[in-house]
Amino acid sequence: MDMQITSVHVYKLRVTPLTFDKIITKIIDDPVFQNNSHSPQAPVEEQLAVTLYCFGHDGNAASLQNIANWAGLGKGTVHKNEAVWLPTTEEKEAAKKWVESHSCKAWRHGWCFVDGTLIPLHNWPYWFGESYFDRKCNYSLNFQVINLPNLCIINFSYSQTGSIHDATAWEDTQICQEHQIIFEEGKWIWADSAYPVRKFSFAKFIIVTSHSFFLTDKHMDLGPIQKA
Repeated sequence: MDMQITSVHVYKLRVTPLTFDKIITKIIDDPVFQNNSHSPQAPVEEQLAVTLYCFGHDGNAASLQNIANWAGLGKGTVHKNEAVWLPTTEEKEAAKKWVESHSCKAWRHGWCFVDGTLIPLHNWPYWFGESYFDRKCNYSLNFQVINLPNLCIINFSYSQTGSIHDATAWEDTQICQEHQIIFEEGKWIWADSAYPVRKFSFAKFIIVTSHSFFLTDKHMDLGPIQKA
């Protein structure tokens, strides 16, 4: 990427070259751009350019592949897996304390949450476009997001189309597929009524005819969890 190019039309960053240079001046000395490693970071100018391009586009134009093609980078450079990881033992314990303080001791071992969200696409996809049509009448992708009570995202999945139900998309996540490794005996994830109730996933609210009610210990066989 030639950082000497001054054309706004070439940059496509939604800022003038002067503004770009001033932003660089403000951030270049930030510790986040310094690392004691044999693998140096990309130039700050390049990192900022990719970020601004991302902010200035949506839909398919903001896809990893499109950004990588524009910037001449690999997709792994644009989006690194190291940005999201499973929580440490200390983070899990903090999550359990939060759950206990907002519910009861018997439920403290449900330390994370899952929910689905639909990300609209800019246009109807050419291939199998009807499979992207969702319940909100948009063409979208189904994202499954798993987070801690502090809203820190610990896992996500985006391989399913908008027409896919959350219960099906959930099956494609690492958390679901590796639940025997991730969740110890008597630990689980909270979900809404769109998800199946299993030993490692509980729906806090369920629908009965036209009424909803709150699940209590009487409605669930918690087994060893009740002894916690």
